[in-house]
Amino acid sequence: MDGGGRRRVWAYVRGAPGTYVWLGILFLTTVALHHMSPDFEEDFLRQRSTNIHELSSNPVRVLIASAMWIDGGFWWPYVVLYSVFHAQAERWLGTVRWLVVCVAAHVLATLISEGALLKAIRDGMAPASAVNTLDVGVSYALAGVVAVLAYRIVVPWRYPYLAVVLVVYAVPLAIGRTFTDFGHFVSVLIGLACYPLVRGRGKAWNPKETVAALRG
Repeated sequence: MDGGGRRRVWAYVRGAPGTYVWLGILFLTTVALHHMSPDFEEDFLRQRSTNIHELSSNPVRVLIASAMWIDGGFWWPYVVLYSVFHAQAERWLGTVRWLVVCVAAHVLATLISEGALLKAIRDGMAPASAVNTLDVGVSYALAGVVAVLAYRIVVPWRYPYLAVVLVVYAVPLAIGRTFTDFGHFVSVLIGLACYPLVRGRGKAWNPKETVAALRG
């Protein structure tokens, strides 16, 4: 990469400081996980999970801590996802509004999905052991941001994007019917409900104008 390319990359990163600080934290915690034994790692993450047991005793701590770890240990895919979605949303909305979307999706989807799981346990539709389910990660916040970016795209191109988003998150819910899938779909709805935050954030992106500019 030449000097001009490096400057463009650095300018992109500087335009989304929250995204890349968060990504840096995820890198450090992922490295830490790779130095843990499998048994210790599971117990360590469980104590930072937003499961029913931990939420009932340490809700604020686990809601924050769970967003700082990746279950599975693969960091590089998140570099792509954060750069494509989180960075774009932060550069468009500004750090504060982007963070509001992330927090709303992460917190509300967690509470709603775990509330649904608790009801299922009480109704005998899920085992009592589900109160200690391992549940960490950043996917709820990501789903909310993916959804709110629909407003970044000009009509009518917004609708195909939104259709793809709904399919991506609705199909797993229809097939798997897990509480995590339910949480992801709720996150999408929360992201779409953040429309008041996007008003006045500049002209929506028109793909036709971009293609025309590339053609010269």
